[in-house]
Amino acid sequence: MMKKRLLAAALVAVMTLGGCAGVAEMAGYNSAALNQEAAKSYRQVIGQAQQQRVVDSTSRTAKRIQTVFMRLKPYAERANATGVPFAWEMTVIRSEELNAWAMPGGKMAFYTGLAEKLNLTDDEIAAVVGHEMTHALNEHGKQEAGQKILTGLAVQLGGAVLQAKTGVGSDTLNLGAGLLSEYGINKPFSRSQEYEADAGGMRLMAQGGYNPEAALTVWEKMNRINDNNNALNAIVSTHPNNNARIEAMRRLLPEMRGIYAQSRR
Repeated sequence: MMKKRLLAAALVAVMTLGGCAGVAEMAGYNSAALNQEAAKSYRQVIGQAQQQRVVDSTSRTAKRIQTVFMRLKPYAERANATGVPFAWEMTVIRSEELNAWAMPGGKMAFYTGLAEKLNLTDDEIAAVVGHEMTHALNEHGKQEAGQKILTGLAVQLGGAVLQAKTGVGSDTLNLGAGLLSEYGINKPFSRSQEYEADAGGMRLMAQGGYNPEAALTVWEKMNRINDNNNALNAIVSTHPNNNARIEAMRRLLPEMRGIYAQSRR
């Protein structure tokens, strides 16, 4: 009992001094370890998707998404300040669901429904890809893992090691429900984390030669979809108010237009 109390007190102290990412570090999940566990989980999830024959590498939509991803990848690599190289990877999943996500270490997925139902342009696809890349670069999943420990949802008090229960948790694909929730997939990031991802995504897309104004039009398209659309609920429920985000991104446009113009010279 005393050992558990001491550990709990230590976790609270780390939260006070270093935030949730510090808690994850204390639990044995430094960036390298977290990325390694995420990569194992990614293989499991994609393996399940392959068994269900929903991995898409041949459609026009899949090729467009992969082209955008490869164009942004060098800029994401340069932006990596975690001290650990990322093995970036994108898998396109054939699904009606409107969703995209990135795991720690740069393992990503993009659902065809998001591109097709919203009729996304390449610039808008770049906005989504850049946004999710920034979640990984800023280690928002690591912060989520630390929060899980603090709330007692995923901690082993005896060993102080966070359990890796990973996966997508997609209702549409049923790819390992409950997996990857440790990293914040299909759960709300904080408002500040989403704004960070919006800003970082705009920068990446502008550097890659995609018009940053498309970051606004993605969410304008979201607003035009009926709120009762179940396919949309999965992504909207994990993001702050669309109009507030649009206005925040609009304030960034002068700077991002300059980066975009420079990239096209």
